[in-house]
Amino acid sequence: MEDWNARQYLKFEDERTRPPRDLLAQVPLQRPRRVVDLGCGPGNSTELLVDRFPDAEIAGLDSSSDMLREARARLPKCRFIEADMTTWTPEPDTDLLFANAAFQWVPDHERVMRGLLAALPEGGVLAVQMPDNTREPATALQREVAAHGPWANNTRIKAAARADLPSPEAYYDLFKPVCAALDIWHCVYNHVMESPRAIVEWFMGSSLRPYMAALDAGAREAFLAAYTARIAEAYQPRFDGKLLLRFPRLFIVAVR
Repeated sequence: MEDWNARQYLKFEDERTRPPRDLLAQVPLQRPRRVVDLGCGPGNSTELLVDRFPDAEIAGLDSSSDMLREARARLPKCRFIEADMTTWTPEPDTDLLFANAAFQWVPDHERVMRGLLAALPEGGVLAVQMPDNTREPATALQREVAAHGPWANNTRIKAAARADLPSPEAYYDLFKPVCAALDIWHCVYNHVMESPRAIVEWFMGSSLRPYMAALDAGAREAFLAAYTARIAEAYQPRFDGKLLLRFPRLFIVAVR
């Protein structure tokens, strides 16, 4: 897959920062020693951690060089690590692993998350937020558009869709045996969007990336035109002409 585009991702920075703010509010730590923002992206979530825990040693970790460039420019005093979450292990005095909208991209993320949780010291916290929107119109329409047109037999297009998340019950059974406390909940955001094109722009910074990476320039333009038309049908304007993008997210806070 192509590298992440920090500028595209940050077009909706305020909306994208609300979930990590809500996740952080439920972290039951006062003075953690070491905090790592897993999949830190452009540093918007890392900045929340710096503000909340000014005495902690805070680092951001990401596999995208473009995201890390943006994060380092944003927080020059913070340490940022280019690494793969599937092979990275926390240092012994790490008290908080924080992951905002990152693990849904990790293959076999349940195993990876459990391993990271098990590596924390007693009282350490794994706090995770993941989009749980694969059945929402905006993401379902990505799969439908991909299944039609001249790109339908493209092997990479067929593999571009993100799988559904496991159920809360599955996460509970996975994590509770290795933690002292576990909180799992959903939150549904209704983001106010200016137009169908704005919704497309939102997903260009996330779930549309694998589709775009599989296509050449001409096919990308055709795919986006077809997708935009379907979005306009699915999301009807409100009284002021704006649209509401319904966006469910899953939250997990596990205490070792």
